Amino acid sequence: MVAVREEVLSLESLIPTLQLAIGPVILISGVGLLLLCMTNRIARVIDRARIVAAQCGLAGGDELLNCHAKLGILSRRARILRGSIAMAATSVLLVAVMVIFLFCGALLRFEIAGLIVALFVGCMCSLIGSLAYFLWDVNLSLQALWLDFPMGLTTPGIQRHRQLENHTQLQSASQITSSTEQFPNPVVAGR
Repeated sequence: MVAVREEVLSLESLIPTLQLAIGPVILISGVGLLLLCMTNRIARVIDRARIVAAQCGLAGGDELLNCHAKLGILSRRARILRGSIAMAATSVLLVAVMVIFLFCGALLRFEIAGLIVALFVGCMCSLIGSLAYFLWDVNLSLQALWLDFPMGLTTPGIQRHRQLENHTQLQSASQITSSTEQFPNPVVAGR
């Protein structure tokens, strides 16, 4: 048989239950703002990738290598941001489930402390993972930025491009040296 509860729910007994269950909703608001930021970033990455892809069609030689390097970084950034968004959304989902269980557990007086702890830990782990991916994306965006600057800068993302540039400069310098040996300056030779 099902035991009938002797106590009738009143508004005064329901208010503390609602207060307990509503507390984690603040986390949903904060992660929602983070999600807004991430979706804006992924939109900018996609727009930038389209622009760079169009530039690759017009580029040649070293510029084409630079374009392909940028597209590689942008593609990786899009995948990283997708993972970050998925983890942040998972965090919000776990908070929502936790709020439901908190409300039902407090209302029906179920012992669900272990489940609440597991949901909260899962939520925090998802949020930490999302933020780690977000920081990884920020670092990759700086790598892509260095590709737009002159060759005097140092960054691992453009070392191959610089090697090709240096090789071309060395070939040009050796051609200039050989041409001055073949055609010496008459003013200097006459001294």
